[in-house]
Amino acid sequence: MVKPHGLEGELRLELFTDFPDRLQGREVMLSGPGGARTVRVLGLRGLTGSRAIARLEGIGGLEEARALQGSLLSVCREQIPDLPEGEYYEFQIVGLRVVTTDGRDLGRVTEVLRTGANDVYLTERLPVPAVDRFIRSIDLERGEIVVEGVDELLGEDEA
Repeated sequence: MVKPHGLEGELRLELFTDFPDRLQGREVMLSGPGGARTVRVLGLRGLTGSRAIARLEGIGGLEEARALQGSLLSVCREQIPDLPEGEYYEFQIVGLRVVTTDGRDLGRVTEVLRTGANDVYLTERLPVPAVDRFIRSIDLERGEIVVEGVDELLGEDEA
């Protein structure tokens, strides 16, 4: 959450989802300074980029909203819809080990950058564009992404 919005207890949220409309009416986990609890999203409006204004069950005024500043809303993994074959959520990619087809370890994915054209997986050693040219396979069970053709990204000293 970014900050309170207005006097009625609404909250301005920073969203980390491609499906914000699925939050409407859903129970979510609210974690913050006062601990964690389950709340229902009663309303979501003003979707602009990665921000929205939300009304949460049990939050009725400005002071209650201020007390939640810096809190995090999250959805249980069991509630997240499956994606089509070959598509992944960011939380599934971050933390995977990246190795080359010849066995070189490039470290774990530390962050996924969204560039507009394609995602880029930042590893401990280099950024890897998430495109077919480089990505050979993603195996969630093994916790591994296999890449090929990254020598040009590594540079001559590291390849």
